[in-house]
Parts: sequence; C-alpha cells; structure tokens
Amino acid sequence: MLELWRLAYFVAVAEEENVGRAATRLGVSQSPLSQRIRELEAGLGLVLFHRERKRLRLTADGRLFLDQARTLLAHADGVERQARAAGRGEGGRLSVGFVEGAVHAGVLGRALRRFRRERPGVRIELRAMRSGDQVQALGDGALDIGHIYTPPADSSGLHVALVAEEPYRLAIPADHPLAADAALTEARLDGEAFIALPERGNPQARADWIAACRAAGFTPDVQVEAIEPATILGLVAAGVGMAMVQESLVHAAPTGVVMRPLPTFPLRMRVFAVVSERASASARAYFELTQAQT
Repeated sequence: MLELWRLAYFVAVAEEENVGRAATRLGVSQSPLSQRIRELEAGLGLVLFHRERKRLRLTADGRLFLDQARTLLAHADGVERQARAAGRGEGGRLSVGFVEGAVHAGVLGRALRRFRRERPGVRIELRAMRSGDQVQALGDGALDIGHIYTPPADSSGLHVALVAEEPYRLAIPADHPLAADAALTEARLDGEAFIALPERGNPQARADWIAACRAAGFTPDVQVEAIEPATILGLVAAGVGMAMVQESLVHAAPTGVVMRPLPTFPLRMRVFAVVSERASASARAYFELTQAQT
C-alpha cells in the first residue's frame, strides 16, 4: 500500500521538475528524496520520469499517476479536515432521539434551529423513540442524544437535564356530562373511562400517573391505551373516554373535544435531555443548547 508521504514526494518532484527544488520545498535532503522516487518507481513497476541533466520530465505513465496522486492526496486532506471538524463538533452526524412531548413543547424545534444555525456542517438524524429505548440506545452508542419523559433510575454515565415542563389538561368528549360542569374537580373523575399511554412502554411513568390521580382524589378506569397524541385526542372525540394531555396540545384538540384545566393535579409533563458522558463535541453542544432555552 502506498503511503501518503510517498505520493506527496512524487507530486513535489513532478511539479518542480527538479529534485533539488522539490527537496527544498519539502524540507528534506536531496539524496534521500531521489532514493524514495526510485523506490516508488520500482514498487509500481513503472518509469515515472524521463531523467535529463537538470530536469525531470513526466512519462505518459507519470502524468497519469500524477493525476491519481493529486486526487488521493486531496481526498485524504478532505477526510482529515472532516475528522477535525467532527472533533470540534462542527461536522459529522448527530443522531437525536425524541418523544412526542418534546415536539409539542417546542423544545426539540428550538434546539434544532439553534444548533443548525451554529453548526451547519453537522448532519442531523431524527429518531422518534420511547424513553426506555433511547436510554438503551445511548448506552449502546447507537444514539447521540435523547429527549425522554422519565430519566433512568440509574443515570450513571449520563448527563440529564430538565428541558421542558407543562401542566396537564383534561380532554373530555364534548357530549360527556362533565364537559359543561363549571364546578368540575378532579374528585368527580373517579371511575371515569380514560385513555392512557401504554404501561409496557414506560411502566414508571404509568405508575407515577396513577399515583398522581389517586393523590388528586380519583382512580381512573383505563379502557384503552394509545401512544400518539393525535390518536388519543381522536379517541376522546369519538367518546371512548377522557385523557390527560400536555397543555401545549390545547390548540390541537379536534372538534368534539373539550379541554379543561386540572388546577390541583400534582403531576406535570416533563421532558429531559440526556447525553452520554462520553458524547461527541456536537452532542455536548446540542445538550447545552437544550438547557439554554429553558
């Protein structure tokens, strides 16, 4: 395999057409440079130069090899520059995981806009994932940064920061008797049918929600599980049950859904940014941006 320095030596001699001038340009001695050129020719099995008294002229093979050598050196230089840029967080790829709440709270969009403005050379890959899957992917090195609902109980090796927080609103079918109740309190919701996020995807979040409902004075009757907010609100509009959604979804409620505040409900929708302690410079920069906007 040809070393890059041998190619650089050859290009210098070819461009200067003189070993002495090429040696001065490269900062090496003339005799070793002549020897390296002969070794290159022997290794390739080609005659690259016509040797005259004070001048070296490229042969046909030499001209072809010069074009190839310049291409290889330019590519190597580009690879080096890209690697250095990635090391500074100015290039490369950034894989970003997120939950729906990060989108609706605006934290994902704001961070992406600022990051792209400050580091336009970084290619961003967005991946919608559950919180637990993101934490696993971060540990495996398959994800650079995550936006999750629930930080892991053991967050060793991770940096975690709260980046969004909103109260919940109650979404009620418009034809439900409680939809028009001006004196609605959380206690009136006891035993009512609810649509909730799947327990399997985030059992801790489900347990925290049930505990908060009981602390507010009611126990929900979970009839249906759904993940997507649009699906949940659509089921509410169809009269399947009530649901709790983050406040930023109020304006996304379809016809047939009434949104009511929950003044004493103790739980809030929270989104956390999480990144590995071994994260790249670009991932660390993104993580800092998510905190700067809170």
